[in-house]
Amino acid sequence: MKRLLPQITVAALLLATALPGGAWAGAAFNKTLKLQGISFHVQSSGEGSQQQLTITTSGAKPPIKPIHQSVNGQVIGAEVADLNSNGLPEIYVFVQGAGSGSYGELVAYSVIKGSELSPITLQELSGALAQGYQGHDQFAVVEECLARRFPIYKPGDSNAKASGGLRQICYKLKAGEASWILRPTSVLKF
Repeated sequence: MKRLLPQITVAALLLATALPGGAWAGAAFNKTLKLQGISFHVQSSGEGSQQQLTITTSGAKPPIKPIHQSVNGQVIGAEVADLNSNGLPEIYVFVQGAGSGSYGELVAYSVIKGSELSPITLQELSGALAQGYQGHDQFAVVEECLARRFPIYKPGDSNAKASGGLRQICYKLKAGEASWILRPTSVLKF
């Protein structure tokens, strides 16, 4: 059984993924990640709030077709993992929207049958999980979950100053009807 990280370590890992407010300038992203013999090359390009994301792979037999798609915002990070422990990796790309809310978006794909990429859906925030949410998301793969952290806003808080603490949601990768879905399994409040 895997040892879970102490809460302080998880918090430090998530905070390390934050970008300073002035870092959002439409900069290109270029990173290669490898897991289980498959490499993912993640690139973004374009100016302004609309960018082009390209994910190419190598090491799969037969080769996997590249993914090309538009994203609303800037790619700020990417991680590779095997959250469902099926021996096939997934790629998680973190996108930060333009504007004062810096709303987070996740673009994710799972290798299936060793030769295809299938989209992974992040379940939408709703109900109690969405209470006080106004963006400023941070994502990170932590142990066997995708962690999403954001400040909690109380009525009357300005966008620059949330007073309700932080909410961290742990999502586990579950099989859906036709694809994989990241579903919330636990919530922490700091």
